[in-house]
Amino acid sequence: MEKNKDSLYRKVASALKEAQETCIPINPISKTYPEFGIKDAYEIQLINNNGLLASGYKITGKKIGLTSLAMQQFIGVDQPDYGELFDFMEVKDGTLKRRKCISPKVEGEIAFVLKKDMHGPNVTAKDVMEATEYVSASIEVVDSRIKDWEINIVDTIADNASSSMYVMGNKKVDPNGIDLKTVSMVLYKNGEKILSGVGADVLGDPAISVAWLVNKLWEYGVTLKKGEVVLSGSLASALAGEAGDDFNVVFSELGEVSLKFV
Repeated sequence: MEKNKDSLYRKVASALKEAQETCIPINPISKTYPEFGIKDAYEIQLINNNGLLASGYKITGKKIGLTSLAMQQFIGVDQPDYGELFDFMEVKDGTLKRRKCISPKVEGEIAFVLKKDMHGPNVTAKDVMEATEYVSASIEVVDSRIKDWEINIVDTIADNASSSMYVMGNKKVDPNGIDLKTVSMVLYKNGEKILSGVGADVLGDPAISVAWLVNKLWEYGVTLKKGEVVLSGSLASALAGEAGDDFNVVFSELGEVSLKFV
């Protein structure tokens, strides 16, 4: 890596870290550094994720973003991206302090938990199904350290795929006993049905999304580990959350999962 580029990466990573800690967003990276591409963005992401590991946090899995047509249209891209999940991101009591986020949005997703390691290349959806211990309902809270969500794919990748927090449902389902493509989801906000989708809204099949991730990680020499959680992508667009808002996501075969902003 060029020395000048490395120093720029570290400068941007530091700005994102500060935005995360202070909840004060920064201007779009893509406008400040228009020369940056996807590879540059993943390098920036890696700097901050390595910093979290060095601080003692543990990786619990991965999140895949931009998998539904709705989210791709929202961002203006034609491909997914990924980020790391860490132990501090999991919400276990169903409540999240709004002040810890900048501009949070809630998504309903199908989570995969692996029973064995997976690595590319040429991994298929069938391989993913065979390697999955169970699937569950999940909520992902996405947030952006970029001001006003004014982002393109470079901004969101550098920002750990706009990840923030996640909630896992209690029901564990064998994926081989259901058709993930036809699993339906309804997202309620304060008791009102707002959004709905089906598994096929995630790249045609959520298992295809996970296969994409495994093959993409292989390009960077990374293996998906046994026990890791994979949030496979939003089944619909995202809903903004404010203090006092209650979210409930109900899946046809996977049960439900809830989150309250306080």
